[in-house]
Amino acid sequence: MLWVKALHIIFVVSWFAGLFYLPRLFVNHAMVDDAATRQRLTMMEHKLLRFMTPLAVLAIAFGIWLWSYYGFADGDGWRWMHAKLTLVGLLAGYHGWCWKIYRDFANGQNRHSHVWYRVFNEVPVLALFAIVILVVVKPF
Repeated sequence: MLWVKALHIIFVVSWFAGLFYLPRLFVNHAMVDDAATRQRLTMMEHKLLRFMTPLAVLAIAFGIWLWSYYGFADGDGWRWMHAKLTLVGLLAGYHGWCWKIYRDFANGQNRHSHVWYRVFNEVPVLALFAIVILVVVKPF
């Protein structure tokens, strides 16, 4: 089971790397005016999304494997897991939202400023802090 846990951590870290970098690309994309740079950023966003989506699937799959191995407990001491799973679900939604933003940029329909994307960029950082604290400290 240690191999499964190691692979889960590797894929989570890799997924988060993409979640940290992609919104930075959106910040840059929202700030440029020339077509060549916009096209290059669109290509980079697409390649990153195509790379990080399987990482997300693998991170979640190995997480489910771990959870099924240790049991789907509902008793005391497992509330932290429910909070973590809620955050993971929200991160999956954030990932999907990134796909929508990418499609908007690709179609020339950006709706937000670079400042909005700077704030949007902080969501996975806050989620990571919360998830690590939940897993390590198990506060409830």
